[in-house]
Amino acid sequence: MIATIDTKDNSLAGLKEKTLLILTPSYPNDDESFIVETFVKYQVAELKQYFKKVIVVAPVLRSFGYLKKDNLCKDYTYDNVEVYYPRCTYIPIFWLSKILIDNRLQVVERILEEHHLHFDLIHAHFTWPSGYIGVRLKEKYGKPVVTTIHENGDWFDQEVGMDHPLIKTAWSGADALIRVNRKDVPVLQRYNECVYTIPNGFSPAFHPIDTAIARERLGLPGDAKIIFTLGALIKRKGFNYLIDAMEQVCSQRDDAICFIGGAGSERGNLQGQIDRLGLGKKVRLLGSIPGDQLTLWMNACDLFVLTSLNEGNPTVMFEALGCGKPFVGTRVGGVPEIINSDKYGLVVEPADSGDLAEKILIALDREWDQEAILRYAERYTWENIAKKIMSVYTQIL
Repeated sequence: MIATIDTKDNSLAGLKEKTLLILTPSYPNDDESFIVETFVKYQVAELKQYFKKVIVVAPVLRSFGYLKKDNLCKDYTYDNVEVYYPRCTYIPIFWLSKILIDNRLQVVERILEEHHLHFDLIHAHFTWPSGYIGVRLKEKYGKPVVTTIHENGDWFDQEVGMDHPLIKTAWSGADALIRVNRKDVPVLQRYNECVYTIPNGFSPAFHPIDTAIARERLGLPGDAKIIFTLGALIKRKGFNYLIDAMEQVCSQRDDAICFIGGAGSERGNLQGQIDRLGLGKKVRLLGSIPGDQLTLWMNACDLFVLTSLNEGNPTVMFEALGCGKPFVGTRVGGVPEIINSDKYGLVVEPADSGDLAEKILIALDREWDQEAILRYAERYTWENIAKKIMSVYTQIL
């Protein structure tokens, strides 16, 4: 049975004098010139109102100036949040199978001691290394730890299959585990009785804007049927299947255009595929999209599509719904748990271009009820998701 959450808990006032410690592998820097794990910062934006102080510790791999992250990440403070980026050394040979050097636990402990940082509760994001570090800090300082397991499906399955003592320690040693989808909860209950399912959410930055205005600001045609997708250009995201599907879509519709936002190692292969299929005017790779333009792109499209081969519970899904846009996504991770009605979108089989093309065509022809989508999306605002997380906190304190 999944642990239950009481979102009407009245003990939240008792946290106003407490400090929350967030452990995360990455965190956006002060001027957001380095954008990664933004969902953690969005979550903190809602959680910080419940605490006297929030401390964020995100170890940064020491690169002696060779990595962008090392150059850009400097400690900073905003509101009641303090962010620290201790430099660390991590040299795995075969991931967890053999580690040559890993001092991330030590540098986290050092930053806590050097700055005399006291805390009452730990929230770790991802199992490794944050969840493991959180359990070790619990043992040393006697403070409870909650770990959110954001891992995509394949990554999570790999962690389970490894049967590694460090992974088992991270899961069994936590006071509570949060998984972003329901389907993996029974697996986690083998390691820990206290497992909750809480999905990701979306920021208030993602809200409805008139489609015509969004398109005008982005210089997009007003009469086209626009399909938008966003993600790292890597094989796991399955964009090659979307490009194949677009060949079929464009054979039946002259007005469809697909825009793919994101950067990554597969860009050359994807562009080559677009060129071979003669889709240069119909499928366009946008590269990285500045954060202040994402809401415009979400609102400019008629349909958001996600073609991932595996996921945990993709944040972009909630962001699209938050803008009132229908979502077409693969049946992976928590996607079918959220897109549980064709009022909000359609679910397709992963790695199936034919099914994807069929569902895109259906979605483009349908008159969607934007108000119904927005009403449904409201439950996934970070404000409401944070309330569920706070109930977990109060129950373990």
